[in-house]
Amino acid sequence: MNTVCSVLYEEADRRVNGKTSRILALVLALMLVVAFVPGCAAEEEPVAEEEPVAEEEPVVEEPALKTAMITDTAGLGDKSFNDLTWRGFEQAESELGVEVEVLESATINDYEPNLEQLAQAGYSPLVATGFLLTDTVSKVCVDYPDTMFINIDGFFEPVPANVVGVGFMENEGSYLAGVVAGLATKDTFDDRLNDKNVIGFVGGMDVPLIRKFQAGFEAGAKSVNPDVQVIGLYTGSWDDVAKGKELGLSLIDQGADVIYAAAGGCGEGTVRACQEKGALFIGVDADQYNTIANSGDVMLTSMMKNIDVVVYDLIKAAVDGDFPAGTMQVFGLKEGGVGLAPYHDFESKVPQSIKDAVQKATDAIINGTVVVPEEM
Repeated sequence: MNTVCSVLYEEADRRVNGKTSRILALVLALMLVVAFVPGCAAEEEPVAEEEPVAEEEPVVEEPALKTAMITDTAGLGDKSFNDLTWRGFEQAESELGVEVEVLESATINDYEPNLEQLAQAGYSPLVATGFLLTDTVSKVCVDYPDTMFINIDGFFEPVPANVVGVGFMENEGSYLAGVVAGLATKDTFDDRLNDKNVIGFVGGMDVPLIRKFQAGFEAGAKSVNPDVQVIGLYTGSWDDVAKGKELGLSLIDQGADVIYAAAGGCGEGTVRACQEKGALFIGVDADQYNTIANSGDVMLTSMMKNIDVVVYDLIKAAVDGDFPAGTMQVFGLKEGGVGLAPYHDFESKVPQSIKDAVQKATDAIINGTVVVPEEM
């Protein structure tokens, strides 16, 4: 009986285990299928590529305005008038963020096309350097009424609505230079000063503006030295350095021991004449101690026109929307437009009596006690 039961139990167990194994196998297979199908789907489904992040374009700030300069025929490098004007542009570019440009005029025939080219390119204000450009500015400004113009040493009557004329009282600054020269030639603080009581003036083109320099110079010299002889010569140019030297040598041969030059780039030649033959020199427009290399041994002082300051201020006014179009702006000693440069290497040599005389003359001109002539 026991043997029969054992056989029946084993058979029942075999069948149950077999069925269980099949069930387990089926369950396992289903699990593998379930796991495999999503896996395949994941492999077969294309992965969406990420959109590239666009790089932001750098923000380019527009300049506050575009302003340009047109030189006279002396051009940049004259160590005087044009260079001083350009210095005002460089300051405006650095401090105001304006875009600047310059066109140099090789001849007077370049004035009009240079102004037109810059006006068409959208530059405003346009700064024309020199009285010789006045007629051209008067003509071109009519064709470009939306462009502002500044004419250094340009006088208009009446002033066009889109123009600012800028004038300086060069005669007042030259008067102070004359005081220095008139007293220096009688002194002995430098061994190049002689006993002939003669001083010289070298002008550029023989025009009323430069005659104004000479008139002030002579008046200042004779105010402190009535017997002084002032000899004036003109190069007829702004950039003939050789002619400037030739006239300087001629003046020294005639006894001049202090020479004042208002002749643009020609003045460098006069400096070299003073160094070569023994005389002292007074520069013009800029502090020429700083602009004419190796000139300190003869550079007594300079009559400065603060063109750079005026140009910067007018460009700033344009940026600020306060441009004084349609006006004449005139700058003398009272307005800080002209004055004398330091004595530099001669600071310890120039007698206090000369420095005091210059201060006395300055005060007298500013308070109206002395009115400096514009013509000889």
